Amino acid sequence: MHYRLHMGGRGNGTLLPRLPPYPGGMELQAPEDIAHGFVEAWEDRDPDALAVLFVEDADFVNVVGLWWEDQKNIRRAHARGFRVMFGSSTMRLERIKVRRLSVTIAVVHASWRMSGQFDPDGVRVGDRAGVFTFVAERRGDVGWRAVSAQNTDRLDGAETLVAGDGSLTPTSYVH
Repeated sequence: MHYRLHMGGRGNGTLLPRLPPYPGGMELQAPEDIAHGFVEAWEDRDPDALAVLFVEDADFVNVVGLWWEDQKNIRRAHARGFRVMFGSSTMRLERIKVRRLSVTIAVVHASWRMSGQFDPDGVRVGDRAGVFTFVAERRGDVGWRAVSAQNTDRLDGAETLVAGDGSLTPTSYVH
């Protein structure tokens, strides 16, 4: 696997795998390469590199529950995100945990932090944090790919969300 060092205002100064731009390229050698590759594709604003991390019929559920049911729609949704709200955002991984379920199946959890998102009026908003969950499968000559992913926002101090008046409010039951 080739690596590239992210430096400066983008990236977090860590070595990340350099991924192929299209299927049939370099093998992803470990399940955690999916999480590293996601961040690299995010930093490069490259929806093609992001989509190649997923199998053709993959599922992706985003932080608000939108569910994209194939690689094409995962690519399209992230391309729009890079154009509309995440064009100058940065993302970094804080922790990765891999649980291998078999020789060819693994679950990858990766906590992340992001800054630089813009609201619909073009105003920069606050930083966010969350957790990715990838279900990964090792497939022949392409190595590991995500068959499913869930992205969840993490709200410091919140234990759950409470519904009321058409909105959800982060809530803690600890006083």
